[in-house]
Amino acid sequence: MNPMTTQSAQAIKTADSQIPAFPAELPPLPYDAAALQPTIDAETMNLHHDKHHAAYVNKLNEALQQNPDFQQMSLVELLQTLDRLPDSIRGTVRNNGGGHLNHSMFWQIMAPNAGGEPTGEIGEAIAQSFGSFDQFKQQFNQAGIGQFGSGWVWLVRDPQGTLRITTTPNQDNPVLQGMSPILGNDVWEHAYYLSYQNRRADYLNSWWNIVNWEVVNQRFLASK
Repeated sequence: MNPMTTQSAQAIKTADSQIPAFPAELPPLPYDAAALQPTIDAETMNLHHDKHHAAYVNKLNEALQQNPDFQQMSLVELLQTLDRLPDSIRGTVRNNGGGHLNHSMFWQIMAPNAGGEPTGEIGEAIAQSFGSFDQFKQQFNQAGIGQFGSGWVWLVRDPQGTLRITTTPNQDNPVLQGMSPILGNDVWEHAYYLSYQNRRADYLNSWWNIVNWEVVNQRFLASK
């Protein structure tokens, strides 16, 4: 394995595990809001990042403001110990902490001039696990279409080390089930409705044109 690839994977793993629960901060987009057009239009990106993600950050901070016992945790640690939280904030932390973690990953796994076939070890692993990249895409898209209401569709590594496609409702993250998220697509309507209206399948198909396989490969390596 290339030493630089190993370092990048470790950086991804560290970045995920060290996102602070408090004070939560809205990460900047790593590209211009219009950079992912025509797959995702600039207005959707601005609303999604500046309004929706920002709201998750603000509400998470509000929930933890009066609970100093949980302010020193990482965001992942907080979500994995929800049962320790007071009843009064558990739902708020689950929804908004999950939303913050999900979107912090989401912006990074997309890029302009991206897409195409997966590169690196993730490409080999997808082919071995699902038969081919095309079969993987079909299964992933079908899972996304089948997610009732708001939620996410994911490629994860489960605790046994197996790659799986799964879905979560609302803003739940696979770390709640002890799984490592490698790739995830947001199927809340606010992620696509301005351009696609109710055509979620069209959005899912188009989304592959902006997947940043370099970062996804780093996430895959970090999950080992």
